[in-house]
Amino acid sequence: MSDFYLKMISSNGVFYEGLCNSLIIPAPDGERAVMAHHEELMIAVTEGEARFRKKEGEAFTSVVVGRGYCQVANNRVVLLTDTIERPEDIDENRAREALERANERLRQKQSIREYHMTRAAMARALARIRESEKFAGY
Repeated sequence: MSDFYLKMISSNGVFYEGLCNSLIIPAPDGERAVMAHHEELMIAVTEGEARFRKKEGEAFTSVVVGRGYCQVANNRVVLLTDTIERPEDIDENRAREALERANERLRQKQSIREYHMTRAAMARALARIRESEKFAGY
């Protein structure tokens, strides 16, 4: 099977750039898989686990991504998100503290904008905790 060019970018810079065999990303309506010569499209990315495989037969590499977009065009994929982290780099205690802060903010009266920002912070913290727990099991 052929490969495609993948560039994963977060607010911290380029996370990965190179050839890839397959990519699975979290989307609002479930996971989406991208393979070589995929049709051109733009996908909204939600907080959660993304997986990519550099070569066929290799294990998938898991990363935690924040909200963003994925553009597929001309056998090239650009994944642009606010955060991309390896599960082993996540500080689980810090993520749990962020979840507690988000829960506390939800109990307070907020504007619609603040409510949505709090929900996003909560989703990000939950995704980070879930992935760090998976990694701890290895």
